[in-house]
Amino acid sequence: MDSLTQIVLGSGVAYAALGNKLGRKSLLIGAAFGTLPDLDVLVNFGGDIENFVYHRSFSHSFLIQWLVSPIFAWLLLRMNWAKCVSMKRWTVALFLVLSTHSLLDSFTVYGTQLLWPLSTHPYGISSVFIIDPAYTLPLLLSFILLCFLRVNPYAKQVNTTALVLSSAYLTWSVAAKWLIDDRVHQALVSQNIVFEQYESTPSPLNTLLWRSVAVTQKGHYEIYTSLFDTPEQINMQFYPTENALLSQFDDVKQVELLKRFTKGLYGVYRQDERVIMSDLRMGIEGYYVFSFVVAEQKNQQLIAGQYEKLTNRLPLNKLGSIFARITDPSVDLALTDRTVPQ
Repeated sequence: MDSLTQIVLGSGVAYAALGNKLGRKSLLIGAAFGTLPDLDVLVNFGGDIENFVYHRSFSHSFLIQWLVSPIFAWLLLRMNWAKCVSMKRWTVALFLVLSTHSLLDSFTVYGTQLLWPLSTHPYGISSVFIIDPAYTLPLLLSFILLCFLRVNPYAKQVNTTALVLSSAYLTWSVAAKWLIDDRVHQALVSQNIVFEQYESTPSPLNTLLWRSVAVTQKGHYEIYTSLFDTPEQINMQFYPTENALLSQFDDVKQVELLKRFTKGLYGVYRQDERVIMSDLRMGIEGYYVFSFVVAEQKNQQLIAGQYEKLTNRLPLNKLGSIFARITDPSVDLALTDRTVPQ
């Protein structure tokens, strides 16, 4: 999730664990440690693809967080103001702040390696967008009230209510995903579409409109479904890809990393003399957040590319169409008028 959300979540968790001992100081502690796992973005893992794949690995691992929490607790206890809290309570509180950061990240589609180094599997429930105001707002309001206003003796209730509301929203998002997946699968079956991989993700800033990807041998379907849609109103658009172009690069480390991390939800495109590999889970067709040059054509032959990341962000004017599609199934979000090959 975004940094602001992690700050206010960390503050809320820390206040619940330490507020009666430290008061407002616990909010600052939670804010600092709530953002700590994301500092792995400052680490260069060797290249654009490695930085993409290894983000949310060691710093987001429950095992590593369990090991470092007592170390951080010991360091904090070197300060006089922190000695009113026991070593055990500090350790538990810090682990809760760090682990809830990772747990929240696992609700997005990106993938979080919760059990690194025992497993590098990127867990991702994919039920909330990376920025979702409905989740963040209760925690943010609580943070503002506790930080800048005198709300005693109701501070604990305010903080608890915010945590309950945000957690309830996560529960709702999982239920919404289940409803969407059920309708999309009905639509796929009704059109006799056989797919190999499937994933659904909320569209930006909401959990009412969802974008799904169903990967077939010839390409993939991009599918938009609102919670207000019937299976007959679901929009599907097929986009052919050239995944076979990667066959000669199957043993290349970077290509293997991308295939595994995307869980098979990738598309390969030829652009001028470059071969582009895109993560189909994040973005929309034509505007994928993570695309990499994996090969280049020279002298009518494909050679390994430089594996650099391409920048292709979703235009802000597209958001209006996305929000309009929530209630209007006639809104067309397809990139082109391509049809399914016969």
